[in-house]
Amino acid sequence: MHWSRFARLVLLVGHVLCVPVPAHAAEQRPYPERPVRMIAGSPGADSDLMARLVAQRLGERWGQRFVVDNRGGTGGTIAAAIGARATPDGYTLTIGHVGSIAAATFVYRHLPYDPVRDFAPITQLSSAPVVLVGNPSSASGTLTTLAAQWQVRHEDVTFSSAGAGTVSHLAGALFASRTGLQLRHVPYKGASPALIAVLSGETNFSFLSLATALPQVRAGKLNALALLAPKRFPGAQEIPTAAESGYRGVESLVWMGLFAPAGTPHELIDRINKEVTAMLRSREARETWLARGAELTPSTPRQFGDYIRLEVAKWGDVIRRAGIHAD
Repeated sequence: MHWSRFARLVLLVGHVLCVPVPAHAAEQRPYPERPVRMIAGSPGADSDLMARLVAQRLGERWGQRFVVDNRGGTGGTIAAAIGARATPDGYTLTIGHVGSIAAATFVYRHLPYDPVRDFAPITQLSSAPVVLVGNPSSASGTLTTLAAQWQVRHEDVTFSSAGAGTVSHLAGALFASRTGLQLRHVPYKGASPALIAVLSGETNFSFLSLATALPQVRAGKLNALALLAPKRFPGAQEIPTAAESGYRGVESLVWMGLFAPAGTPHELIDRINKEVTAMLRSREARETWLARGAELTPSTPRQFGDYIRLEVAKWGDVIRRAGIHAD
């Protein structure tokens, strides 16, 4: 080969070898290489139990630790704020729910994160209907007969909630607005105190997640008057829906989902989605959560994102009409 041609070839090869490798190619490393943090609510809460289920599945599949970090309080917004600020590298995941994602931006005037802009949805995890429950001493009879009594009593009828702006409060506000009934809201600091309030008779009623109320209903300590759901729940077919008593448009579902910080690579979102949704579709997981009062609801990231937008619009309207604020 002529020397000049050979020299040009050497220069060309050297130039190719010196071209920088695209950033995305350089970043394609095994995942996970270190423990992953999964942020959830208070210990023992539904979000905590779900986080541990997901963490166990992913840990077993990928041979890496998934550590649940419990950050309860303020309707789930403390946990969500931490998750939103995390580095978008797949090593921080967050269990969000209808309160911290769909309702929070309207309830809190100074929310430190944007529930839609700051998160990348991975999959919806579960959905549980809100159930209207009453203390047996003040809630004997059907929803129809009790509603007739409420119209006479007005301000004397109280319902407890997990706090101002929580789903149990919003469900009560939606129910009152759709039915024209006047119910006095009594906020507590969490679902457990709200449950205790109606059990003890401090309040007449409460709007609680079925997963929270079902054990007390089954024990005969609470009367389940109606599910605020479009259909009866597969794991509690004996509880009628509000629509069956003529009250429509009051559907309230307590859903949970898995999120990563916005900007997390799509390939990581898809990989995590694939593993988690496979677990959610397993018979053992479905039966366990049905017994707890919730249905597992696996979805694609896009499906979950579309659902969140619908929920934001729905609860934003309810909150504005009721003038609800928590700060």
